[in-house]
Amino acid sequence: MKASVFGLSIVPVRLRAVRGCRLASLLRRSSRGATIVLLLAACLAIGPGAGVARAQSAGEVNATLDGLFGGHESYHAFFEALKKAVAADDRTAVAGMVDYPLRTKIGGKTTTVRNAKGLIASYDKILTPKVRQVVAAQNYADLFANWRGVMIGNGEIWFSGIGDKGRVAIIAVNN
Repeated sequence: MKASVFGLSIVPVRLRAVRGCRLASLLRRSSRGATIVLLLAACLAIGPGAGVARAQSAGEVNATLDGLFGGHESYHAFFEALKKAVAADDRTAVAGMVDYPLRTKIGGKTTTVRNAKGLIASYDKILTPKVRQVVAAQNYADLFANWRGVMIGNGEIWFSGIGDKGRVAIIAVNN
């Protein structure tokens, strides 16, 4: 029995019994059940909007940050200040935006940067040209945020509120 979803042929597969797996056992008994599961999986995987990055607005980012952290203003201001400092190659300003100690990699080896002096000394190895380019290219409206913080690029930099006073700082640099 063949089915088609969005022009793709879906062929039922024979499921092997897995000890303790009732779903596999139930679906093995019914080729229709297996077909339904495969159709559902195909719809979820390639349905409308799947795999397509949805553009969002600054207002949507603000609403997300408000919901997660109780406000967006300090995060927006921090993001703009970070972009400005990185663009101006203001290493002292960037070093002042980090929550220490910072665990990161230098030359592929995990290391701990204990203070601003250490970050400035290894600035080019930590904020590599790639990381700086990602910061320059990032738009506020395209930021991703979750309970851990706010992500720039594909996780090259994460920043979040630190402590009870809500100071926003860089918490990770993934180069």
